Amino acid sequence: MFRPTRLSSRLSLLRQVRWNSTASPATPPLMATFRQDLKDAMRAKNTPKLNVLRALISEVNNSVKTPSPIQTDLQLLSLIRKRVSGAQQAAQQFEEAGRADLKEGEDLAVSILEEYAGQVKTMGVDEIKSIVSQELNKLKEAGGKADIGSLLKALFAPGGALDGKPAERSEVAKIAKETVAAA
Repeated sequence: MFRPTRLSSRLSLLRQVRWNSTASPATPPLMATFRQDLKDAMRAKNTPKLNVLRALISEVNNSVKTPSPIQTDLQLLSLIRKRVSGAQQAAQQFEEAGRADLKEGEDLAVSILEEYAGQVKTMGVDEIKSIVSQELNKLKEAGGKADIGSLLKALFAPGGALDGKPAERSEVAKIAKETVAAA
């Protein structure tokens, strides 16, 4: 037989449930620069810079709703590089179509994006090469495979040589490919 519970007991259960979280994912440190530069661009009425910054901030905010939100400057750098390549392709298409005015706007956007990409500090190529060669030697000594996949897995695994370090995966993959080919 069904017995209704008292209203007070139901309310106490509801109070125990936390309906939403106030914790927000961490934002990259470069986002503070974006927001400040956005304000400065608004005051200066710098439309091209304003459009670029609004688009970047919008993409970062939208990424919070995805399974892999942008939380580091390296992830933000990959987003900036993706936007640079898109703008360069658009500029090329505008040039082929004979639209110099639109091409000029895209070139300006590329220069603004590259300015922000230069603000992200990453590891140097020589440092990455030495770490990759050391890890390759460790894999060979342990009797493991000396292919690119296992090398990258060992480098970026939790506790690996490049885990948590400011190294771009694409750059490391390129260096790993060259090192494995030379070995």
